[in-house]
Amino acid sequence: MKVTIYDVAEKAGVSIATVSKVINNTGNMRESTRQKVMRVMEELNYYPSVMASALTGKKTQTLGLLVPDISNPFFSEMARTIEDSAHEQGMSVIMCSTDEDEEKEKKYLELLRRKQVDGFIIASSFREKKLLEGIKSAGIPMVMLTQNSGTLGVTSISVDDFTGGYEATSHLLSLGHENIVIITEPRLSSKMRLYGFREAYETYGFSYKEELVMETVASMENGKQCFQEIFQKKKRPTAVFACNDLIAIGVIQGAREHGLNIPEDLSIVGFDNTILATTTVPSLTTVAQPIKEMGKKVVDVIVDHIQHGEKNAERILFKPTLIARDTTGKPHKNG
Repeated sequence: MKVTIYDVAEKAGVSIATVSKVINNTGNMRESTRQKVMRVMEELNYYPSVMASALTGKKTQTLGLLVPDISNPFFSEMARTIEDSAHEQGMSVIMCSTDEDEEKEKKYLELLRRKQVDGFIIASSFREKKLLEGIKSAGIPMVMLTQNSGTLGVTSISVDDFTGGYEATSHLLSLGHENIVIITEPRLSSKMRLYGFREAYETYGFSYKEELVMETVASMENGKQCFQEIFQKKKRPTAVFACNDLIAIGVIQGAREHGLNIPEDLSIVGFDNTILATTTVPSLTTVAQPIKEMGKKVVDVIVDHIQHGEKNAERILFKPTLIARDTTGKPHKNG
């Protein structure tokens, strides 16, 4: 049987109003009475209803975080940073992994709204924008993470994907690679990295060709499958720029299974600089996103919006950093 506020009041020998004052830390009463009520609450394992607090207009001190895939190390590392930063500010985080599935996105948004979260951090792509428009219309604070807010008019926080794509491609071109395949994801961030890829090609005086572009969903298995296609090309590329570390590592695995040496036979650059980049052999050259700084910033922004309201929507861009490791080198002369 569920314990109620009435059960606590009866066992403590006080009124319901007194129990409510203890829960909300309001009103004047003897310290002995407060301690007695708290002891009874602990004995009965009574936890005040978050929904009840919300219905009285009080904050629930919770944030809703929606990510596309928690198995992707970038999002798991980002989620951990967000949780740590929120904890420092007295907030809890409810996280949902949507798989960028419209039904899941709808289901989790409704769930978090029922939980009366104080604000949303949206890292999933949400093809059905009306769902997010409903959050905006309800006046619930929302910040986009790694996503462009588009016409929503809310603050977005991301890395400068265009510059990241440009830097990754420039690194390979400067080593002497001309035939470089880029593997993108079906996300706006990848599209911006592709624009940077094209800009670098033009800057170095090479012609950009559509056949250099491949697209897949981020996973190591998909990276291996992409390598199969690369390996069968008539003019085999000497380098690959994968717009995600998971894809890059899949390419490495595929290359090694076919007896290729990295970087002697194929240079590879990833994107994100997750923990995988330093644990794979050879260690992965990649474009680093400042995950900790971005996670802390998104929490600071959403908490400020919860407490003071959103004044002006901003687009906050963090600078990416190319980290050269062991998967890139000069191409073979006959490559």
